[in-house]
Parts: sequence; structure tokens; C-alpha cells
Amino acid sequence: MDGRHIVLTGVSRGLGLALLREFVNRGHHVSGCARSHDRLQAIQREVGNAAALTTVDLRSETDTRVWSASVLRQWGPPDLLICNAATINSNQPLWEVTDVDFAAVMDVNVRATASLIRHFVPAMLPARSGVIATLSSGWGRSVAPEVAPYCASKWAIEGLTLSLAAELPRGMCAAPVNPGIINTEMLQSCFGSHASSWPQPEEWAVRAAPFFLELGSSDNGRSLTVPD
Repeated sequence: MDGRHIVLTGVSRGLGLALLREFVNRGHHVSGCARSHDRLQAIQREVGNAAALTTVDLRSETDTRVWSASVLRQWGPPDLLICNAATINSNQPLWEVTDVDFAAVMDVNVRATASLIRHFVPAMLPARSGVIATLSSGWGRSVAPEVAPYCASKWAIEGLTLSLAAELPRGMCAAPVNPGIINTEMLQSCFGSHASSWPQPEEWAVRAAPFFLELGSSDNGRSLTVPD
């Protein structure tokens, strides 16, 4: 299938930006969002009419509702919804993480994902088709010290998405996807200079974009990983 409609969050940097460019290069239309207005304006000029990029704070239920309604009105239900936007806490023991910092991770990584599902999936149900891919992590299936809030959020994403998969009608797919280890700003915040030994987002996206595009109903309810 060519020319699919893809909804992608967190497109201003990292994995989201790399995926956006790769999807556009492959001839698909992307409805994307991020919080950074200035960065989005520059990216919009780069990709032109191949994408519609909107400044959205996914922590706001109102922002998400208004944006999703606009996307659905203009482009219809997505063939592929990728919940990519995420954040991570500063490296520190759990007992030193403030309530505000803990909530910030959960708001972006978990609550925003649930909100996206709430506002996009009902429009996808009548056709009994479409894929919902949530970005998980190796730390959504294992743990590491000093990133407990992030680990907790990604374990939550695994449970949230697998539960959604059990609720979808036959023909649809919901799957948590571990992207692997990529040299992003988030990885740099954890690994410092050692992050440079891992692939760049652009290199990863060449593999990841076709992987996401090939997901289908047979992948529903499976915890997946983008292949190396």
C-alpha cells in the first residue's frame, strides 16, 4: 500500500524527526506534532505539503482533542498511529526523584499515549483496520538504576498496549515496539559521550520505517523490536 496516512508524535527531534523524513521520502503523508513551534516551522518548510505539522502539548487533553479532531477532519483516520513522544528523568536514585519530575515522565510517556488512543482509535474502528504502535524500550522489558521513572513508564506502555490489543476488533493491530538503542538526546542524558557508539536516528529510520509500514493484524498483541 502506497500513500498511507501516518500520525506521528514527537517529530521535532530524534527518532520522530528521522521517521518523519523517511516516511515522507517514501511517499506517505504524515500528520505530526511536537511542542517546539520554531523547530516545527523549520521542518514544515523542509518537507512541504508531504506533512502537516502542528504545535501540540500532548500533556494537555484539550490540545490533543483539538489536534486529533482537526487531523481526522482533514485527512481521515490514520492507517498507522505511532505514539513516539517521550521524555526521561535525570539520572538519579528513585528516592531522589521529586514528585514533579516523576509526574512529568508519566504525563508524557503514559498519559499522553492513552489520550492519543482515546482520540484517534474510535475513528479507526469502523473500518476494522489500522495499526497503533507505541514506542516502548528495552527498559520497558528490563530495568536499570537511576532511570526508574522512565522504566516504570515504558513497562506501563507495554501493559497499556497489550491490553488495547485484546480489545481491538479482528483486522487491527496494537503493538509496543522497542526501537533499540539509538544515539538520541535522551540516550546522551543517560550514557553521556558513550552514546556516540550507537547508531544515529537517520541510520535507524532507514530500517525502522519499513518495519512500521509492514506491521499488520498478525502482529496484534506482540511485543516487538525493530531489527538491527
